[in-house]
Amino acid sequence: MGTPRKASLAVFLLLFVALCHGATSANKKTTYIVHVAKSQMPESFEHHAEWYASSLKSVSESAEMLYTYENAIHGYSTRLTEEEARLLEAQDGVLAVLPETKYELHTTRTPLFLGLDKSSDLFPASDSSSDVIVGVLDTGVWPESKSFDDTGLGPVPSTWKGTCETGTNFTASNCNRKLIGARFFAKGYEAMLGPIDVTKESKSPRDDDGHGTHTASTAAGSVVTGASLFGYAQGTARGMATRARIAAYKVCWIGGCFSSDILAAIDRAILDHVDVLSMSLGGGSSDYYRDSVAIGSFAAMEKGILISCSAGNAGPSPSSLSNVAPWITTVGAGTLDRDFPAFVSLGNGLNFSGVSLYRGNALPDSPLPFVYAGNASNATNGNLCMVGTLSPEKVAGKIVLCERGVSARVQKGAVVKAAGGLGMVLANTAANGEELVADAHLLPATAVGEKAGDAVKKYLFTDAKPTVKIDFEGTKVGIQPSPVVAAFSSRGPNGLTQQILKPDLIAPGVNILAGWSRAVGPTGLAVDNRRVDFNIISGTSMSCPHVSGLAALVKSAHPEWSPAAVRSALMTTAYTAYKNGQKLQDSATGKPSTPFDHGSGHVDPVAALNPGLVYDLTPEDYLGFLCALNYTEGEIQSVARRNFKCDAGKAYSVTDLNYPSFGVVFESSTGAVKHTRTLTNVGPAATFKASVTSDSPLVKVSIVPQVLSFKEGEKKSYTVTFTSSGASPHGNAFGRLEWTDGKTVVGSPISISWF
Repeated sequence: MGTPRKASLAVFLLLFVALCHGATSANKKTTYIVHVAKSQMPESFEHHAEWYASSLKSVSESAEMLYTYENAIHGYSTRLTEEEARLLEAQDGVLAVLPETKYELHTTRTPLFLGLDKSSDLFPASDSSSDVIVGVLDTGVWPESKSFDDTGLGPVPSTWKGTCETGTNFTASNCNRKLIGARFFAKGYEAMLGPIDVTKESKSPRDDDGHGTHTASTAAGSVVTGASLFGYAQGTARGMATRARIAAYKVCWIGGCFSSDILAAIDRAILDHVDVLSMSLGGGSSDYYRDSVAIGSFAAMEKGILISCSAGNAGPSPSSLSNVAPWITTVGAGTLDRDFPAFVSLGNGLNFSGVSLYRGNALPDSPLPFVYAGNASNATNGNLCMVGTLSPEKVAGKIVLCERGVSARVQKGAVVKAAGGLGMVLANTAANGEELVADAHLLPATAVGEKAGDAVKKYLFTDAKPTVKIDFEGTKVGIQPSPVVAAFSSRGPNGLTQQILKPDLIAPGVNILAGWSRAVGPTGLAVDNRRVDFNIISGTSMSCPHVSGLAALVKSAHPEWSPAAVRSALMTTAYTAYKNGQKLQDSATGKPSTPFDHGSGHVDPVAALNPGLVYDLTPEDYLGFLCALNYTEGEIQSVARRNFKCDAGKAYSVTDLNYPSFGVVFESSTGAVKHTRTLTNVGPAATFKASVTSDSPLVKVSIVPQVLSFKEGEKKSYTVTFTSSGASPHGNAFGRLEWTDGKTVVGSPISISWF
């Protein structure tokens, strides 16, 4: 008799648990960003904040607003259940209720490499160059860094409306005439992950990570002589725009960067009157009306602010880009002509070149026993040197070969050291190919490419008593070819709108020396007790602030230019070939790179000052672009914060957006596609002639007219027709269109795709 009762009790308990779980998940609150049509506020409310509070209260008694937004979007952020969010979205005047998105963070030699050292007389030394303000959204700032010394700078620009916020280990006196503003935004972060633990990170603009100090000093750091990391890259460190001012907006914390905080920072930066916004962060790719960075950037662009963002570090996979909105400047990464060689000498006499920034106790001169991590571990992924996977008895007193992947490169070295290993050779796999990224390892270590790694493995598998030596060679400059596109740099095509060719351009992003936080070691690992004033790191996070600072330089020379004109100048003057005429190379393949890798090419700031002609754009042009995407009124209002009706009688086309590059898309193997463009003359009166090259004989390109004569300041339009007689067997083809007056070349990359 007892069994059925037990069974029914079990069923009841299961049902009870399921119901409780359902109730819990239904009641689980998460952060939402509420986009509102401000113009639809009922007359019964005096202020939109009252309306927001009232509509929020109608769906949730307990919900509170985290932020209200005035500039980046119209609306607010709050914590709601799924059901409450659905009810709120159904209300009149509410355009969209979007869940919080988490974003991730993606030099001494650089100014010399870019030609800024010998061309300083071209850049204004007047007040105009020190009136430009670069806002950096990142992990905050280490104000004591010499990169933020304000010696020689005049008063803070009168246009500046920002402030220096106080908090953990940070006061208003930490700002000066260089670092003119510092704010922090944590409400979204704390709402998702709980209160900030001030024993682990500062609830203030102070940078405990290093990334924000590095990006800010790269963009606009002051000149610092005698800078280096442990003697590597010794020389003078300087930002791209040494006289520009810096405003730091801390939006990234240990747990990531949240869209509600990023929007609040953009909102504030617009009010503070920054001229350039630098964001070395990304979070995948979603429609423009759902992407907080894209939406906030649209508002900033309308106020004349240029937005520079990192393309992402998901290369060399195709379509791996972040931040592809056409009003954002999307920056990929290239190498410098500087390297940090560290050679691997095997017991069989073979030698391989690697790279390292290790500085510490030297290894003995004699060869040491050598072991493959996969053979010194019981774990299936022992070759990756993950925490706790190496057997000390097989590693102690030896150098270990580890393979890249999953965990941080420097952490693998820490694992080897903890197991008693004396050193490490870190081998690339197919995912990284031959690209070498230098690190300040915690033990003697060097990184080698995939081919060298395979040869070293073969030796380890075939020699009964393998040995190895690592020799550290310091800093070498004049490395050729350079630049090459970094393998990690995210690639096109643009996954959202293929007619907008992205990335826009590349800039230095490999082994970049810049300022660092003294709250953390150069590796960022908890076990790293070393403290440095400068660090060498890599990523599109590093290339983005190069372009932000260069945009500030161009803006200081041409204060009347729009963000689109500044970007156009940087793009159309970028170079795609070395001085010997060979095309730029791709580190991932060792072959010539394409516009999907390098965009318009590698930035050339000296040429960008006098581009001859620019492709300009207005906010209204971007609205036409949104119409061409068939966005609804509500979707357009989410992006542009205004009532805008697409003209039913007008034929909108994405190919009419006045972009400085061409993304040509054929819906079938044959047909014709037209792109229209308008050029503005920003130089003296001149006559420009057009020429075009293409690597596909299947596509005929015609330009009408082929000659344009300009007066000073004049605008002239032209049409390019691409006619396909068949699809390329490779799926893509590339070309280049150039206008020249015999002195200045205005270049545009072309990508051609068939579907």
